Amino acid sequence: MHIAEGFLPPAHAIAWGVASAPFVVHGVRSLTREVREHPESTLLLGASGAFTFVLSALKLPSVTGSCSHPTGTGLGAILFRPPVMAVLGTITLLFQALLLAHGGLTTLGANVFSMAIVGPWAGYGAYRLLRRFDVPLMAAVFGGAFVADLSTYCVTSVQLALAFPDPSSGFLGALGKFGSIFAVTQIPLAVSEGLLTVLVMRLLVQSSKGELTRLGVLVTGARGRRAASEAEAVTR
Repeated sequence: MHIAEGFLPPAHAIAWGVASAPFVVHGVRSLTREVREHPESTLLLGASGAFTFVLSALKLPSVTGSCSHPTGTGLGAILFRPPVMAVLGTITLLFQALLLAHGGLTTLGANVFSMAIVGPWAGYGAYRLLRRFDVPLMAAVFGGAFVADLSTYCVTSVQLALAFPDPSSGFLGALGKFGSIFAVTQIPLAVSEGLLTVLVMRLLVQSSKGELTRLGVLVTGARGRRAASEAEAVTR
């Protein structure tokens, strides 16, 4: 969920903006370096940003009365690392706030922190951990996208619980309520996003194998034979 315009108290909105700013600044530097050193990656960067924009713009009604949506940040985090996704995610959220009334400018910092920072880092961490244990590429991609999606909603639940603690049970009570509201629809959505991200990665392995090798998604050297066999299995 994107937290709506004006929904957070001013102090919370400012605090989340301050917390997000260093990650976005670092991301701008990483993105600038990537484009300067590898201009051929521009098309894939654009595709990663478009994937995030389209998926996160899909507002789906929840049986609990709220709205949920995929995030689309796992793919870009796996391809270009989380700092780059901090920028692409921020651009996505800014355009959605201005053009689609999805989220808001006052809550931009909070939405950036959950979807463009924590989501990509958590998803990339899950992906790298799975690959370290020699989990097949596509299973690791699924895990990364799934965790990136679900962790975004966990952070949003924390943000809302901090802003609106339950009168009787405080922060923990509010966290349980917000988390349970999102979990009903978000877990199936996270599974669906993971499967869709795997499909997109399969297409990229077929069409951009050299670029994926440069980015480290398809590895060479000691693990090259394994990666090559995985790529061949994917493209069949």
